[in-house]
Amino acid sequence: MTPPEIERVTLEDVRAAARLLDGVVTRTPVQPFRAMSEVAGAPVVLKCENLQRAGSFKIRGAYTRLSRMPDEEKARGVVAASAGNHAQGVALAAQMLGIDAVVYMPVDASVPKLAATRGYGAQVRQVGTSVDEALVAARAEAARSGRTLIHPFDHLDVVTGQGTVALELLEQVPDVGTVVVPLGGGGLVAGIATVLAEAAPHVRVIGVQAETAAAYPASLAAGRPVPGTLGTTMADGIAIGTPGDVPFEVLARLGVEVRTVSEEGMSRALLLVAERGKQIVEPSGAAGVAAVLGAEPGSLPGTVVPVLTGGNIDPLLLVRVVQHGLVAAGRYLQLRVCIDDKPGSLAELLDAIAAAGANIVQVEHTRTDTSLTVSQVLVNVQLETKGHEHCTAVVDRLRAAGYAVA
Repeated sequence: MTPPEIERVTLEDVRAAARLLDGVVTRTPVQPFRAMSEVAGAPVVLKCENLQRAGSFKIRGAYTRLSRMPDEEKARGVVAASAGNHAQGVALAAQMLGIDAVVYMPVDASVPKLAATRGYGAQVRQVGTSVDEALVAARAEAARSGRTLIHPFDHLDVVTGQGTVALELLEQVPDVGTVVVPLGGGGLVAGIATVLAEAAPHVRVIGVQAETAAAYPASLAAGRPVPGTLGTTMADGIAIGTPGDVPFEVLARLGVEVRTVSEEGMSRALLLVAERGKQIVEPSGAAGVAAVLGAEPGSLPGTVVPVLTGGNIDPLLLVRVVQHGLVAAGRYLQLRVCIDDKPGSLAELLDAIAAAGANIVQVEHTRTDTSLTVSQVLVNVQLETKGHEHCTAVVDRLRAAGYAVA
């Protein structure tokens, strides 16, 4: 049963927020994604919130929340906690409204997100290793200084602002049948689900969490928000330990389905979106795409719209994630091959690899491995390949030539 103190966002509330945000946020484009449509067995259209101001959907909720504060609260300033996207949304909204902002971020927050938040004029303080720990510090700052805490997801105005994504979607993709949304604390999913439940109840909404940091499945099963275990995930934007009361009520009441995706799934999705969709997104922003890729073809009704929630990725992380995605997609292969330690042996191995159609990226060899005899060399080879079948063919060809491949 819904606690009486939790108010509900309505479709008309979201429409009012859309009027407030007119001229403030970008009406982000949608993009048909044919490469993914073939895999999903249904038309797929991307909603590109990665192209939003400050690089994510967060400015929608942040500006809605800050602009509706009484003048005396604005004068005292605001404080927020975030891994990066909410931080940038609050910092930008505060700059636009002339409000002083302090933002707490984890100590390992990405350098680009830190720089952007500071660039919008906010004071950044780093504490803890998660958004939950940063949120504790932000609450303490609010109690100490009188600043207003701008919660990243657990407030009616934030949920209302995020829901404006759905209003755009209904106009841009009239035949939408399924919306797949990355899910952290739940503000965006709650806002979208609220709009669609009233304006287009036939549309299915699916929230997607990283499987190593998924608090919603256990909370929904318990019927209330309960702390989850935060494991390691590349998707820092949706790594939230406990669902918010306001968004949880919406997801529970409307029966929103929640799925989880693996790190490998997100890296493959990010690679596909970059390579075929020509969009740069962060791992959390690709979680919806990963869920569609992992679904049974044809199982999602109507036109499927994954929301690309953010594009604020550290270039160094992008390199690692793309490489991980290449491995997962069979586009990158690492082999250990034992060869005789004599002139010409390495050249013969490399010729055999070239004949198999693989591109050699890096070669290392060692004579000191304990598994080797005095006349053997272990060669580590990193290759660019064309997919899983090609990887198998390369290994089979080398073994057929007499090489011991591991």
